[in-house]
Amino acid sequence: MISSNQKKLFYKALIEENSEYEGIFYVGVKTTGVFCRPTCSARKPKFENCEFFNTAKEALTAAFRPCQRCWPLSHPNQVSGVVQMLVDAIEKNPEKRWKDWDFRQLSIDESTARRQFKKRFGMTFVEYARARRMGLAMKQIRSGKAVINAQIEAGYESSSGFRDAFSRIMGSAPTQSNHLILKAAWIDTKLGPMIAIADEAGLYLLEFADRRGLEREIERLRKKMKAAIIPGETKIIKKIEKELMDYFDGKQCQFETPLILIGSSFQKNVWDALQKIPAGETRSYLDMASAIKKPTAFRAVANANAANQLAIIIPCHRVINANGELGGYGGGISRKQWLIEHEKKMMEKNNEK
Repeated sequence: MISSNQKKLFYKALIEENSEYEGIFYVGVKTTGVFCRPTCSARKPKFENCEFFNTAKEALTAAFRPCQRCWPLSHPNQVSGVVQMLVDAIEKNPEKRWKDWDFRQLSIDESTARRQFKKRFGMTFVEYARARRMGLAMKQIRSGKAVINAQIEAGYESSSGFRDAFSRIMGSAPTQSNHLILKAAWIDTKLGPMIAIADEAGLYLLEFADRRGLEREIERLRKKMKAAIIPGETKIIKKIEKELMDYFDGKQCQFETPLILIGSSFQKNVWDALQKIPAGETRSYLDMASAIKKPTAFRAVANANAANQLAIIIPCHRVINANGELGGYGGGISRKQWLIEHEKKMMEKNNEK
């Protein structure tokens, strides 16, 4: 049952199109008979014309039909057919430099591709394709191939143009490219899209895409690891995507994806302790400080929580204030509450078996 206070909170999120509430609630509009996700861009209904639901199934059962604008039965920000077609085309021929003619051959409007890619990846299609080519160029140079050969295969006639483009994306000139290459991919979840960054050895970052300060977080990772971060997938990203799907479907709370932890020894101790909190339970910052045998360091524990770059997997959402209030969470308090309740339900279901 949704309380009156929750309804007011949900209505405020609807008016603001707050993406932190994706998957938390759905709103049925009595005057139109449709139901929407919180970020729907349609004209906002009056509060008295809204009926709120915890799940899409509840909205359907109440005889509301899915909105044709925000598609509430799909994952938020789900990849469109146009975007998927273009990503597949890049993977088939990643060295290709795209021209207007190439879009026409696929019956795709270039401006549509630019707009949809920008929404999905935060970069245009041309920027995505260029980053993919530069990743291949770096791999070739690191394997011993001459810079001039990598330049030609990347489609650049001018060495200065290649050098400038390479430096802009990779952070250094081609002749200094001993950087680690990390791949970044979007993963759609019930609570909104997440960004995963990994190589073939482990996962470095997993965050909700709308987390405040995420761009700075990724830039710090790039500088700390002296890494180039380019679009793409690895076996690690595919593994965490599958595990997240099982987690959100209520099938399991355990993650086996290898992690690369970047932090001080104190932070790593805190993160290790976080992973030992049983799913369905919570701890206070004081509890966590005691768990690492630093009972007065609860503020430092809170800071280590905030520095966690692996949302859900290192479950900082299970730490709350000593007075029982939820406290902070980088992905948003609404998501924190949903995650805690989701895990409690999973554990209750498992105990019934």
